[in-house]
Amino acid sequence: MTEAPPTETDLILRASTGDSDAFGGLVQPHLALFYNGIHRILGNDADAQDALQDALMSIHRDLPRFEGRSRFSSWGYKVCLNAALMVRRSRVRIHDMERPEPLALGPFDARGHHQEMDHAPEWQVEAQAHALAEQHELRACLTRALDELPDTHRIVFVLKDLEDWDTEDIARHLQVTAGTVRQRLHRARVLLQARLRTLLLGGRP
Repeated sequence: MTEAPPTETDLILRASTGDSDAFGGLVQPHLALFYNGIHRILGNDADAQDALQDALMSIHRDLPRFEGRSRFSSWGYKVCLNAALMVRRSRVRIHDMERPEPLALGPFDARGHHQEMDHAPEWQVEAQAHALAEQHELRACLTRALDELPDTHRIVFVLKDLEDWDTEDIARHLQVTAGTVRQRLHRARVLLQARLRTLLLGGRP
């Protein structure tokens, strides 16, 4: 009789005691989710790989304290976003040392980096072939539009509108004021709306 595969709870218990095979089996199904979330924040393959490694070490270290109040994937995903923000803060500090002037809020002509959008908002479409095609087109357009946002605005939009973070939490993690978060979010939405209109309608009103 074939032995049943271990449950996620079993893997968590074994990984918490130092079982490396169990830890690998626990995180492997979620690596794409974790990496894509990190990449949306950082927009850079090398930085995203570094942040993922940091996040996995944090998950391994803190796993004994995981109480199971949420799904493991949700808990691990939040750890990954925090790791991405830590890497971003380090990157900003290095940039500030090399170029000490403060980050400007405008003009908004800076480009963000390429993003993977596995967690784009669910667009309400009918379950028909042509509707699914429209959905894929919309996701592709949203990806392209996000790609053109300034880094500071893209991150706020991702955390607030895609990840549903609280404004105060975003402000604390980005080390800016809540007012700055709201200002950047508003500008990001305006820019995205205009860019999506251009991509989808060819500039027609």
